[in-house]
Amino acid sequence: MTRFALAAPLLLAPILALAACGEGEPSSTTPAKPVHVLSETEKATLLASLPAPYNAGDLENGRRAFARCRSCHTIGEGGADMTGPNLHGVFGREAGARPRYSYSNALRNANFVWDAEKLDHWLQNPRGFLPGNKMTFPGLPDATDRRDVVAYLSVEGAARTAP
Repeated sequence: MTRFALAAPLLLAPILALAACGEGEPSSTTPAKPVHVLSETEKATLLASLPAPYNAGDLENGRRAFARCRSCHTIGEGGADMTGPNLHGVFGREAGARPRYSYSNALRNANFVWDAEKLDHWLQNPRGFLPGNKMTFPGLPDATDRRDVVAYLSVEGAARTAP
């Protein structure tokens, strides 16, 4: 027998093993949840459901103003906690209660639920609103920008499921 005949099975085994990889089903049996992108009508309905003055918010200006927040926060469903927590579904959530995020003692012990008005006051002056929190952002002094960010977070960060 030639050396090639003896070595061939040893050379082919790793090649065949690699060829079998990558074409099958993913190893996870949990399928990813589909993300529901809101239509303009759905966005308008969510916006209209907010209390005044937030129901008159400008979502595009809110998106632009929220750009200052993106270095620390995400808002997409399943988004990462960064320096600040992910803000998806923040409205109606108890302050300091997002799992796996390391909140300051001030927020963990705050004992309130986030709503549009509380977020507006927070955005105006986070340290004045809740002394002892660890947010370094100085605040949004412009009332229109705050209104629009609150509206934007209410609509784009709304907890929702795919239809």
